[in-house]
Amino acid sequence: MQIISEKNLEKISLPLPIYETMHIADAIGKDGEKFSLLVGLDKNLALQLKTRSLDLNDIELQKNTSDFKRFGVGSYEDWYKKNRTPFALVHNDTGILTTIIWFGPEPLISDENNWHTVAWRSYIPFRGKGLMKDFSNFAMNFYLKYFPNIHLWISLKNGNIGSQELASRLGFQILKEKSDDVSCVMVKNQ
Repeated sequence: MQIISEKNLEKISLPLPIYETMHIADAIGKDGEKFSLLVGLDKNLALQLKTRSLDLNDIELQKNTSDFKRFGVGSYEDWYKKNRTPFALVHNDTGILTTIIWFGPEPLISDENNWHTVAWRSYIPFRGKGLMKDFSNFAMNFYLKYFPNIHLWISLKNGNIGSQELASRLGFQILKEKSDDVSCVMVKNQ
């Protein structure tokens, strides 16, 4: 995927206020489809996130995430209060939320405050189209410009091979002492 960053982006404070978005780049998929890369979700995108989280036909999402509970049953507003910064890749022709990645402070080691968690999702019918690596890498680099002294970590359900492979391609490594029979914890060394 080709990503064309906006020029002259003013310095912003992350996370943005709830339901505010900022266009930070345009993207063109391998098949020529065009996308907008946004930081923040407006009310429409937050509603799409909820709808996608409740989609029982998306077996991979339901099997590998707790989004049904987090966004479907739970409230986006409560989740956002945790200082989460979402990035969205939105299909230009349809306005559909295709992929999302979010970051936010969450200690991995109890006495260290410089850890931030990361999570990502790719939604049907855009899953498997080669969007996630470039999108995630761009969003991660954008986020790290605002939080340069942090360490990133992700917790993935064991068996979520696609996300584990993506994390590896993005420079994350398994942290065996935090992983268990249910989940695999991976960290990114800057």
